[in-house]
Amino acid sequence: MIKTEFAQDALAGRVILVTGATQGIGREAALAFARHGASVVLLARSVKGLEKVYDEIVAAGGPEPAAVPLDLLNAGENEFNNLALTIKREFGRLDGILHCASHLFALSPLHNQTIEEWMNQYRINTVARFALTRACLPLLKDAPDASVLLVAEQHGLHPAAYWGAFGASNAGQQYLTVVAASEWEMFPNMRVNLLSPGPVNSPQRNRTHPGEAKTERGDLADLTPHLLYWLGPDSKGRSGEVVELDLRKPQT
Repeated sequence: MIKTEFAQDALAGRVILVTGATQGIGREAALAFARHGASVVLLARSVKGLEKVYDEIVAAGGPEPAAVPLDLLNAGENEFNNLALTIKREFGRLDGILHCASHLFALSPLHNQTIEEWMNQYRINTVARFALTRACLPLLKDAPDASVLLVAEQHGLHPAAYWGAFGASNAGQQYLTVVAASEWEMFPNMRVNLLSPGPVNSPQRNRTHPGEAKTERGDLADLTPHLLYWLGPDSKGRSGEVVELDLRKPQT
């Protein structure tokens, strides 16, 4: 069991980068981190979406965040390195990364999927997470307590028909997590883990399960304590773990 109650200043002084910060889990996490004292670096494609979340954090009295528009599909070495430089310049440190940005083209049988679909989904769901983490590695090494958390879809752990490219690209995140954790064993201040939230009310779940009732899913609010735990000091010493959740409430 993880703790479910956190002090208002549980993340005070920390700088946390959140990808996919304009909707779903990423947005929920960014707002929660700011409520608990973190300075949040918001990353997404949509400038308008970033501005909205930025304004929400400021209006709620949270530490002033930073908003970084970046298209992970087309970002290369320079863009990722510039992101790390921007974080260092603006905040002087980085204590955590929450990887929420993902790309789902469509659910379909393998014979209908194209090479481009596979390449694009791997590019965002696996390669960009590696590249962004690598670019920020010097900052993470300098942090007294750094945590990287990859949020993955459950079909990356449990293959099923029609999930082809999306499921495979998510499966790559588990491998990435375990390898990174092994390589970081010499750095006791750093940890990396993977979290599969299970069915939750999010835009992506709406796309993949349009006929599913909201009561058949977990609430994003119930996911928040898990995100605070893994990005906060309480998870120190835990690395290389693959955590699966089921936040659905029992039906009466």
